[in-house]
Amino acid sequence: MSNYQSAIEAVQAIKAKAGSSWDAINPESIARMRAQNKFKTGLEIAQYTADIMRADMAAFDADKTQYTQSLGCWHGFVGQQKMISIKKHFDGKTDRRYLYLSGWMVAALRSEFGPLPDQSMHEKTSVASLVAELYTFLRQADARELGGLFRELDAAAEGDKAAIQSQIDNHVTHVVPIVADIDAGFGNAEATYLMAKQMIEAGACALQIENQVADEKQCGHQDGKVTVPHADFHSKIRALRHAFLELGIDNGLIVARTDSEGAGLTKEIAVVKEPGDSGDIYNSYLDVEEISAADMAEGDVCFNRDGKLVRPKRLPSGLYQFRQGTGHERCVFDCIGALNAGADLLWIETAVPTVHEIAGMMDDVRKVHPDAKLVYNNSPSFNWTLNFRQQAYDAMVEAGQDVSAYVRADLMKAEYDETELSATADERIRTFQADTAREANVFHHLITLPTYHTTALSVDNLAKEYFGEQGMLGYVKGVQRKEIRQGIACVKHQNMSGSDMGDDHKEYFAGENALKAGGAKNTSNQFS
Repeated sequence: MSNYQSAIEAVQAIKAKAGSSWDAINPESIARMRAQNKFKTGLEIAQYTADIMRADMAAFDADKTQYTQSLGCWHGFVGQQKMISIKKHFDGKTDRRYLYLSGWMVAALRSEFGPLPDQSMHEKTSVASLVAELYTFLRQADARELGGLFRELDAAAEGDKAAIQSQIDNHVTHVVPIVADIDAGFGNAEATYLMAKQMIEAGACALQIENQVADEKQCGHQDGKVTVPHADFHSKIRALRHAFLELGIDNGLIVARTDSEGAGLTKEIAVVKEPGDSGDIYNSYLDVEEISAADMAEGDVCFNRDGKLVRPKRLPSGLYQFRQGTGHERCVFDCIGALNAGADLLWIETAVPTVHEIAGMMDDVRKVHPDAKLVYNNSPSFNWTLNFRQQAYDAMVEAGQDVSAYVRADLMKAEYDETELSATADERIRTFQADTAREANVFHHLITLPTYHTTALSVDNLAKEYFGEQGMLGYVKGVQRKEIRQGIACVKHQNMSGSDMGDDHKEYFAGENALKAGGAKNTSNQFS
C-alpha cells in the first residue's frame, strides 16, 4: 500500500470518529496537505540533514570523488531556486549538494543597519532568521512540486494514475543541509551557545565557527585579523556541542575555521598551566625579544620562556603580533586542537587557492588525525583567473617552456583569453575541487558569495539594455525569453509564489464556492 493511500486511510479513520460535522472534510485533501508539509519543525530538519551529512562524510571517506558542494545564499528565494535548478538538471536528485549561509552576505545584505562589512556588526538573530527563511522557501518548493503532481493525478486516466502516485510517494525533497556561519560566536561562550540554539532550532545541522576575537572579527580575506588562544576557541566549540546535544541533534556538525594563515595578531597572551600545553605553544609563535628585568618599562607585559624573560612586541593598538612565516604551523596547530576539542570538520582560510598549499597543511594535520576532512572556501575574493594563469605560467617556466609571449604581471588581460596558457589555467580551475578533494581531503567545497555577484552582474546587464536603446526588448530578450527557452519555473511567477497552492486550499475549504485566481483570465496561462 502506498504512503499516499495510507495517509488517506488514516485521515478517513479520524474523520469517522468525528461524526457528521466533518462531512465536508475530504481525507484526500488532508493527505495532500500532509505530504506537502513533510517537516513540521526546524529540529526535524536539523536531524534529517545531519544524517545526510554524516552519510556523505562516510561515502567520501570511501571514495574521494564523492565530495560535496554548496553555494552561498542571502535570501530564501535564492536557495529555493538553486535546489529547483539542481533537481531539474541532475535527474531530480540533490545528492551531495548543500546550501551555505554566509555571514558576509547577511552583514552586507540583511542588516537593518544597512550594508555592513563582514565584522559581526549585524544583528545576532539575523543568521538564525535566514536559516528559517531558507527552509520555509525549500518547503514551499516541495509543496509546489507536489501540488503539480496532485493536479496531474486528478487529470490522469485511471491507468496512468499509478505512475504519478509513485512519483508522489517517492518525491525527493528540496530540503538539504545548510552549513551556517556563526562568525566568531557573537560574544562569549554563553552568547555562542544561545545563538547556536536559535540556529539549530531553525534547522541548521552544521555550524561554522572561526578562531577570531568576536569583537575584532574581520572577513577572512581582509587584513587585521586577530585570533584567540585555543582555550577560548575550544570553549566555544564545546558550547556548540552542548547546544546540539541539548536539542537532541546528537550528530550535529561543527566546522572549526582557522584564520591563522593570514592572521598576524592576537589580543591576549595565552594562559600557560604547564610547559608544552596549548597556551605555551600558542605563545611560542609570538614575536618577542629577550630582555633583562632592568629593561622593563612601565606597563610592559613580559613572561618567562625557557627560563628567559621575554617581552612580546606590542602594537599601538595594544595587540601582539606573531612571528612572520608561522601561519602554516599555526593553522596546523589550530586544526589539531579543534579536532581534539570535538570539531567534526575543518576550514582553513587561505590567501590564494593553491592545491599544494592546502594539501601541505592537511598532510600535517592528518599525521595526527588521519580522517581529518576539510571544508574549503572557493572564495570570490580570489582572482581565480589571475591566480591560475600565474600558476600555469610558473609551471611552464619550471618545465623549460617558452613564455616569451606572456607578461606574468599582466596575465589578467583579455588578450590572453584564447591562449594555450589560459586554456591550461582554466582546466586547473575546472579540476580544482576534484584535485583538492583527492590530495587535501576536502570534503566540502563552497562559494561564499556567488549570488551577490550574479545579482550585480544580471542587474547591470538588464539596466544597460532596458534604460538604453533596447527598451522593453532588453528585458524580453535578456530575461523572459531565456526563462522560457531554459524552462525556468519562475517565468510563471504567480505559481512560484504559491498562487496555485492557495487555489487548491480555497477549494479544500470552500468547495465550489471557492474564488480562485488561476482561471482563464490569469495571464500566466500565456506561459503554459
